[in-house]
Amino acid sequence: MPTYEYICENCGHHLEKFQMMSAKPIKKCPECGKMKLKRLIGTGAGIIFKGSGFYETDYRSDNYNKSKQASKNVDNAKDAKPDTKKKEPKKKTKKKTETNS
Repeated sequence: MPTYEYICENCGHHLEKFQMMSAKPIKKCPECGKMKLKRLIGTGAGIIFKGSGFYETDYRSDNYNKSKQASKNVDNAKDAKPDTKKKEPKKKTKKKTETNS
């Protein structure tokens, strides 16, 4: 259930009320008794999952996940050991040809 903010247009009294979403807004100010209470539009709050099995990273966008995967691949490539063995070129050997003279 959300918490709604109210302000009285008559006396300026400010209050918060914990109500169901389906509940009608209250009209009567508890301070002055006039029917001038107005519900304010709040910024709202982020969804918070409590309990085991919920992680904030479960609900990341596809673009975010792809960019993270790409950065991991780059990091892995940097961490890979370079090939330190030098390949020696093959030596050409000249065949001796015998001549019978």
